[in-house]
Amino acid sequence: MSRGAGYDRYITIFSPEGRLYQVEYATKAVNTGGLTSLGIRGSNCCVLITQKKIPDKLIDPSTVTHMFRLTETIGCVMTGILPDAQSQVQRARYEAQEFKYKMGYDMPADLLAKRMADLSQIYTQQASMRPLGCAMIIIAVDEEVGPQLYKITPAGSVAGYKATACGVKEQEATSFLEKRIRKNHQWEEAEAVRIAMSALSHVLSAELKANELEVAIVSKENRKFRTLTELEMEGYLSAMAELD
Repeated sequence: MSRGAGYDRYITIFSPEGRLYQVEYATKAVNTGGLTSLGIRGSNCCVLITQKKIPDKLIDPSTVTHMFRLTETIGCVMTGILPDAQSQVQRARYEAQEFKYKMGYDMPADLLAKRMADLSQIYTQQASMRPLGCAMIIIAVDEEVGPQLYKITPAGSVAGYKATACGVKEQEATSFLEKRIRKNHQWEEAEAVRIAMSALSHVLSAELKANELEVAIVSKENRKFRTLTELEMEGYLSAMAELD
């Protein structure tokens, strides 16, 4: 019998080693989609990038996405089980709209990130709801503090990052970003997108194609969350190829 036998059947019971196996399983479920996502905070922008895999040739690619707009100025990339991700996105949109309705102004990204982390943490306490098998990376540009980047895990932890990654190649991507940030992380918009693309290309050990990527950005000039078109991504990939 394995060491965790019996303790992985319940969501609220600690093992003798102090571990919650169900929460660890939820964290591992983030890798089930086989995707890697990255977020980078530049000097005047934030960038998200993830892989785009179409599981069936008959599916319309335009209907498959892991990038979601939460409000006009806040967006996120979801990594993990897609139905769980869509559920969390719907809840985040509800929380943001509820805040605006009550307070009269847009919900700040840091408050939204903390609220979603609190909800995720509640799911690890109650047997009526299992932890969601997805991780959320939120980006926004705040009027007062500038670019913001947050990651929420299935366990309910949240933190602000200069750069972060999640998914199958999380460790490799994190190591790559750490080396880049030691040198400089005050990147402008174009440079931040190129760094994100080169990081993903490095960890996947493959050349990137525009139709296999999703890239989203929020800049200081235009605080609205938007996803790049394939034509725009082609331009960045061509610029990367010329630099190499």
